Amino acid sequence: MKDEIIIAGFGGQGVLSMGKILAYSGLMENKEVTWLPSYGPEQRGGTANVTVILSDERISSPILDSYDVAVVLNQQSLDKFEPKVKPGGVLIYDSYGINRIPTRTDITVYRVDAMDATFEMQNTKAFNMLVLGALLKVRPMVTVESVLKGLKKTLPERHHNLLPMNEEALRRGMELVNS
Repeated sequence: MKDEIIIAGFGGQGVLSMGKILAYSGLMENKEVTWLPSYGPEQRGGTANVTVILSDERISSPILDSYDVAVVLNQQSLDKFEPKVKPGGVLIYDSYGINRIPTRTDITVYRVDAMDATFEMQNTKAFNMLVLGALLKVRPMVTVESVLKGLKKTLPERHHNLLPMNEEALRRGMELVNS
């Protein structure tokens, strides 16, 4: 088993955190893991993406030019990464801020209304966990339990009071998947 994933959007959407949590989750399941972030000089508002590879075997390189799964959270990322999803792969997108829906017919496309769900939850900081929940529903590459352990590892201890809210968002995200 090997999953090559790109998660892309604007800085501030939790793109890099989502990748880091996914990578930690893979480590906790004794998988081979790479985590390769890429972002502009802007901390918030600039483009950001992260490549994560989870594998049962050694990974030869963290550099990819095509992906099994693309999670895109803005139009620029959709335009850039939709063509790079391998035939038979998966593209997950949040409909908020997307003005052209994916058009490929050789991949499976899922729309996730995560931003709308943050408004319902009255917590926009839950966005990345909602999206991660949707990803795990579509491709259960790691368990929810491992994700929660990975989240605990990546969150500073002073923010551990947010763990229940993040778990709720993760599980809610699993319900948001639309094809």
